Amino acid sequence: MRKLKLSIATEDYDHFRDFRLGSVQAEGIEPIWLIPELHEIFARFTFNREWDVSELSFAKFMAQVTRPSPDIVALPVVCSRHFRFSAFYVNRNSKIAAPADLKGKKVGSPEWAHTAAVYMRGWLADEAGVGLADIDWYQAGTNEPGRTEKVELSLPKGLQLTRVDDDSLSDMLARGAIDCALVARPPDCFLKRHPDVVRLFPDYLEMEEKYYARTKVWPIMHVIAVKRAILEENPWVAGSLYNAFLQSKNRSIARLVEQSVSRYPLPWLSTYARRMRELFDGDPFPFGIEENRPTLTQFLRYTYEQGIAHRHAKVEEIFPPGMMVDVHT
Repeated sequence: MRKLKLSIATEDYDHFRDFRLGSVQAEGIEPIWLIPELHEIFARFTFNREWDVSELSFAKFMAQVTRPSPDIVALPVVCSRHFRFSAFYVNRNSKIAAPADLKGKKVGSPEWAHTAAVYMRGWLADEAGVGLADIDWYQAGTNEPGRTEKVELSLPKGLQLTRVDDDSLSDMLARGAIDCALVARPPDCFLKRHPDVVRLFPDYLEMEEKYYARTKVWPIMHVIAVKRAILEENPWVAGSLYNAFLQSKNRSIARLVEQSVSRYPLPWLSTYARRMRELFDGDPFPFGIEENRPTLTQFLRYTYEQGIAHRHAKVEEIFPPGMMVDVHT
């Protein structure tokens, strides 16, 4: 049987490695794998649909999948996931000691449809009593000027968002032009130990463990998107891809948890990995729908409330119908 050739673009993740290199096969599929720079993947797929299967920011995916007659659909495959209490960087001079102190302050993020910021803006509203309209929002590149929004937005009424094209969040934060940067990666001013720039939550790790134990929300940053036309013509592709991604991920975790030799040049890594497996009920990086339903439900609400999704989608809408019954490998 002749295999279906599919182009796939993702970051070079260890949990995709066995699939990418051929140790794991997707039945009936010949993958043609590309590994451009991550934001290039997002832009080229968002604007031009340059490959059949693509890693995509979850927020940007939600903006596109909630358009009328969307041409993409997601697989319940997680590319990247992170807790984000570490993502708040503040200027000491702004006197921000608690989330409530962000009211009336200037807070920047690289894009409004920035998945890390979506989760934390939602958390501020849900649990810290800081609504979207309580903050003066700014959008600029993290370390360089010129980063632009990649999807259309319908910002909520009363929200103030200022786009800055000639400055960076890092420089603005360091000199106090903004009070806080809400970004996925530490800004240069923090990495270079600017004396005025600190994390709002230095105890973020403890906060994140408690948050997961209470909510079972394990934030998903990037998902796998597939052109809908491919699945309409070949419905079996969804299950075949999912099984291959899942098997590849499970093999990656086994390398970390079950290693008897030092595969990675870090001390105590396997001990830490085993602890994470216990904390996350046996799977520290779950794929699938039911395993991730609290996270999915929350994020679909957040993207709608923040004017990124064009409607409040249901979890069942964003995946192929056959994916509602998960297959475990």
